[in-house]
Amino acid sequence: MIDRTVAIRLVILTVLAGSVGGLGPQSAAQPQAAGGPGQANTDKWEKSIAAFEKSDQANRPPQQALLFVGSSSIRGWDLNASFPDRRTINRGFGGSELADVIRYADRIILPYNPRVVVVYAGDNDIAHGKSAATVFADYQRLTRKIHAALPETRIVFIAIKPSLKRWKLVAEMRHANEQIRKMAAQHAHLDYVDIDTPMIGEDGKPRGELFKQDGLHLNRQGYALWAKRIRPYLR
Repeated sequence: MIDRTVAIRLVILTVLAGSVGGLGPQSAAQPQAAGGPGQANTDKWEKSIAAFEKSDQANRPPQQALLFVGSSSIRGWDLNASFPDRRTINRGFGGSELADVIRYADRIILPYNPRVVVVYAGDNDIAHGKSAATVFADYQRLTRKIHAALPETRIVFIAIKPSLKRWKLVAEMRHANEQIRKMAAQHAHLDYVDIDTPMIGEDGKPRGELFKQDGLHLNRQGYALWAKRIRPYLR
């Protein structure tokens, strides 16, 4: 028979081992659950999207309007000033990428049943290291998602703009633009708006008078140029 003292010691060691073993995995799992791969990206814009939904509950947006969606170039656009004769909805959230627009399309695009969706995205994508091929693939994903639910809605893509701040990335941006332009030319419900050409000055570089001091975001003159270029596509 096992000595009583030895038996008690074995029981204590077993309990301690079980406690340590149980706490170890749990401690390792908790940080992963709080900030696991992909979770930060998924939740990054939740407050912005929820704010749109709260606004919709207070003031129901019109159906069949012109919906503008994308990054800060959309968010900072006073659409009522540029298109006072049109019914517009602004769903821009600054810093976003095409993948973010796709992720939240069910909440900030499809419910409005827009007759035209104007998209500006891809700028931040390339600035964050994504390739032109990835931007084009995401553009295809977005158009498929919208047309699966709204087959008659026209999608107008504003070319990724040349800017002073991100001029070194212009070659990759133009590569993405060209792929999107070619695809849009083959589909009746897709349009591509070239804002690259008119934003380039005689010196071959972006026109400084179109930008705010940061050399990235548009000023009033920049938006006036965009509005002029985009208006024919809002028919």
